Amino acid sequence: MRLLFLGDVVGRPGRDAIAAHLPGLRRDLKLDFVVINGENAAGGFGITQKICEEFYALGADVVTTGNHAWDQRETLSYINTDPRLLRPVNYPPGAPGKGGHVYATQSGRKVLVVNVMGRLFMDPLDDPFQAVSRELARNVLGGGVQAVIVDMHAEATSEKMAMGHFCDGRASLVVGTHSHVPTADAQVLPGGTAYQTDAGMCGDYDSVIGMRKDIAVARFVRKLPGERLEPGSGEGTLCGVFVETDDRSGLAKSVQPVRMGGRLAPALPAL
Repeated sequence: MRLLFLGDVVGRPGRDAIAAHLPGLRRDLKLDFVVINGENAAGGFGITQKICEEFYALGADVVTTGNHAWDQRETLSYINTDPRLLRPVNYPPGAPGKGGHVYATQSGRKVLVVNVMGRLFMDPLDDPFQAVSRELARNVLGGGVQAVIVDMHAEATSEKMAMGHFCDGRASLVVGTHSHVPTADAQVLPGGTAYQTDAGMCGDYDSVIGMRKDIAVARFVRKLPGERLEPGSGEGTLCGVFVETDDRSGLAKSVQPVRMGGRLAPALPAL
């Protein structure tokens, strides 16, 4: 199976990058399944029903989120009507929506997607490791599902790497989000799980993690309240991870970074 995961979409530049490149990637790479982290897609803060529908029309199968899941108030009710929009699975019981779900590809194969949030330097949610373990126990890779994708939305690289090794052999891909900078450590772990510490963002890299650099720099320099952060307005770069899995086991055969457009050096999978 061929899987594509795209990192945090930040504002209009990120949405434009998705629109410009995702349909072609879906076609040229013959993708079976696409996941987008969209938690910063609405002006840098949260996501809306309209944006989700745009992503689905462009070729996304699932949209994940993170600590900005509830920044747009409409999401609190909308998420209960859209099974393709996920929030972190380790929110306390009673939170709207789901954190993990099994989806069917066009060919009928089943994919489990789990969205989870770390706790180091983040909101103190429930234990992410136990939450993910419960999802993996219910949907065994190579048994009930043919692929498993885990979006680890976290600040600390150590916590992301720990989740990768924790899931090794039980997931097709564990990929980090939230840092908005693509890391150079794409690899297949010893047990067969593809891993990258952060997929990077889909957004304007002439910025401070997607936000206008003048506003962000002023906050650091002056240490005073200032203008509300807003996304940069330059050309967006699409960043993500491409994984090819073994049809029998669901484990990864290869993992490669994807970068298109904007300021970063391009990277396309070698098929």
